[in-house]
Amino acid sequence: MAKYSIIIPAYNEGARLGATLDRVLNHIADRRWDAEVIVVNDGSRDNTAELARAHAKVNPIVRLIENPGNRGKGYSVRNGMLNANGEILLFTDADLSSPIEEAGKLFTAIDGGADVAIGSRWVQPNLQAQRQSLLRQFYGRIFNLALRILLGLKFKDTQCGFKAFTRSSARMLFPQQTIERWGFDAELLYIARRRGLNVKEVAVVWSHSEGTRISPLRDGLRMFTEVLAIRWNALTGKYPRAEA
Repeated sequence: MAKYSIIIPAYNEGARLGATLDRVLNHIADRRWDAEVIVVNDGSRDNTAELARAHAKVNPIVRLIENPGNRGKGYSVRNGMLNANGEILLFTDADLSSPIEEAGKLFTAIDGGADVAIGSRWVQPNLQAQRQSLLRQFYGRIFNLALRILLGLKFKDTQCGFKAFTRSSARMLFPQQTIERWGFDAELLYIARRRGLNVKEVAVVWSHSEGTRISPLRDGLRMFTEVLAIRWNALTGKYPRAEA
């Protein structure tokens, strides 16, 4: 069993996956981590899978997992988490908007007693090297407000694609996850709160990537619908609470 599992969900990431894997692997080597790297290919139509296989041939800590078609980021992260072997499991976006060098902050939070450590762009906004457009920030604030009102989540940032889990918390949370696309982060954090887990929000360096595929309006509406689905799941008893 590895100490760390680093999971990278990837959909049509051929333009940057090679550089991302090189950077992640170099950091692992520099820190001498006992780690594995899992690329989860979400039905890509480019050379994403071929790039992952090429890296796996020369570096045995790299693994490729194939989704059954394009299922979404939430499905990809869950697939990677449930197939990971590490004691601490981290997922990061393929664009490394939060540099892999920031992973140590999340691991430190886990070592300090957190069950889940989530990277945050808004605990220390000055760490943002390049911010999103004002429109994206506006939609993000509206979504965060909806999470506070409808789900009672008080985090400053639920959507940063940089989160770490203990093995036990991952095995508790991901089998209960039902959202397969952009709203999955909020669902996981909501379930974690109901189960009484210790979730630590950690300030990380972050930089907006121009290659992001999120449409603020279209995906924002979808995420709001998914928030309502989370609320409905809670009301109908699909998420168990912590045992007394």
